[in-house]
Amino acid sequence: MKISILTITVVMVAALAAFGQEGAVEEAKHGAEKAGQAVKNGVETAGKKTKEVAQTVGQKTKETAETVGHKTKETAQTVGRKTKETAETVGEKTKEGAKTVHRKSKQAMNKAKAETSGQQSTNQAPNTSSPNDR
Repeated sequence: MKISILTITVVMVAALAAFGQEGAVEEAKHGAEKAGQAVKNGVETAGKKTKEVAQTVGQKTKETAETVGHKTKETAQTVGRKTKETAETVGEKTKEGAKTVHRKSKQAMNKAKAETSGQQSTNQAPNTSSPNDR
């Protein structure tokens, strides 16, 4: 009887140890599943955040490109307007200069005519050519 009790006790201890190991394996398995799920959730969150950042960067890049394009267009228009104004100013100055030159040359010509006609009326010389003029 003592041997049978001892045998039963050993079998019970072995059975309890087996059940205990099985519980530990189940706990390890459950812990691994939880860890795997956490990693999966972390990867999904990182993917979503990366996508959001990429969209934000794309939007900001588009806005910046539009702003740069708008500013470039404004600058080109300003440069064109200033160039046109400068050309018009140069044209006006050239026209004024030409008018002044024309007026002064006309005055000089009239003055020369007046002087010439005044001299002709006082010095009435015959209009014959001399042999030395040839």
